Amino acid sequence: MSSVVHEAGHRQALAELSSFRMELYAALPRRADALFELADAVLCAGSPVVSLPELSLEAVHRRGHGAMYDALAAGRIEVARLQMALAGLELPRGADRQISIALDVTAWPRPDAECSPDQLHCHRPCRCDGVRQTIPGWPYQVAAALGGGRSSWSGPLDAVRLGPDDDPTEVTAAQIVGLLVRLREAGQHREGDPEVLFVLDAGYDVVRLTWLLRNEPVRLLGRIRADRVMYHPPGRRKGPHPGRQPRHGDTFRLADPATHPGPVQESTTRHDRFGRVTARCWGRLHPKLERRQGGWHDHPGELPTVEGTLVHLAVEHLPGNRDPKPLWLWHSVPDAAAHDVDRLWRIFLRRFDLEHTFRFWKQALGLTRPRLRHPEQADRWIWLIIAAYTQLRLARPLADDLRRPWERPLAQDQLTPGRVRRGYPRIRRILGTPAKPPKATRPGPGRPRGRTSAPAPRHPVGKKPGKKDTPRP
Repeated sequence: MSSVVHEAGHRQALAELSSFRMELYAALPRRADALFELADAVLCAGSPVVSLPELSLEAVHRRGHGAMYDALAAGRIEVARLQMALAGLELPRGADRQISIALDVTAWPRPDAECSPDQLHCHRPCRCDGVRQTIPGWPYQVAAALGGGRSSWSGPLDAVRLGPDDDPTEVTAAQIVGLLVRLREAGQHREGDPEVLFVLDAGYDVVRLTWLLRNEPVRLLGRIRADRVMYHPPGRRKGPHPGRQPRHGDTFRLADPATHPGPVQESTTRHDRFGRVTARCWGRLHPKLERRQGGWHDHPGELPTVEGTLVHLAVEHLPGNRDPKPLWLWHSVPDAAAHDVDRLWRIFLRRFDLEHTFRFWKQALGLTRPRLRHPEQADRWIWLIIAAYTQLRLARPLADDLRRPWERPLAQDQLTPGRVRRGYPRIRRILGTPAKPPKATRPGPGRPRGRTSAPAPRHPVGKKPGKKDTPRP
């Protein structure tokens, strides 16, 4: 009986992976064969991707390196169709059928690409002297569904490149709204389902996002700085004289425990890595908003009062004998009594799965290896990487544990993305490819003699090129 169930699950996984590959090929209206074989070459390479020309040497890539660069330069990907295909896949859910999605930004460093437009100063942690904390590049904001258990897999759903003129908070709100629309159209979120939980790290204006998404069925859980000041709801005006009612109540300083009243909820548990974990929450707290900061300068009328719940997490120790620092979370639902505080901080820790995904994309799949000039080419490449990683996730039930002699064996449900990639060439031979074989051609004449192109224009980092920006002689 178990073998029959296993065979049925194997056929279902094979059909789901084959269907996604066909949908990916249909979302490539121009240079489809070259782009599709490029994604297969990323998956079937026997080592980490270090350059695009070496991918053209893979057996699954039947075209030359020139066709590869031409596909990235002149090809086209229907992003909307690929987004719907990703939203229609089975997503991991919690015990209450809630979907948890993490948002984070990863940078594509291009420090020496002066001819590449739309670059920004991207954050880059430095482990040397700590002086250089930013680097020119293209930042991409990725949304991915979070799983459960002891696994680092995630389900990428969307990616947006941030431009020099973009407001990051407004771009994030628009990305969340668009993702909700696609989840409804794909049947992932129906009427009566729990609100979708979006998990954010520090750097996001989670308070302003709460206001922008106040009419959407979402919940926001984000980390905030430990030096912020919050306020309780205002009470009645003091004194016998009439006047305007106060907008802010007693002060709640996150760094001053003397201003912390008794928590509404408190939970203490034991964790395998952090030891004794204590989580406390306070509800109906809000910050004092100001027009000169946080993007509120063009808000019409009086600034709103945005209430939420503060969650404080204290751990006994951190891995590596590091001193634990205070961790404060903001939850967009102001009623602290309705929270499962122990579940909230565990979901926030799942956000770090997206960091493992970024590391696998960059170290194994070569996300930042190509030296592309135009950001549109980078957009096509990152969507190919997302499609390739999704195929690995779908192929997880089909892969065997091809471990190295020094690696410990893993069960089927514990296979890492790297081990699934080792066995993907065999799965690809079973599936086949919808890409057509290349046509026989002859090399072109090349550049005419005596003709050279003008120097490429230089673009300032973080600014749009103006009328005075001219090519250097």
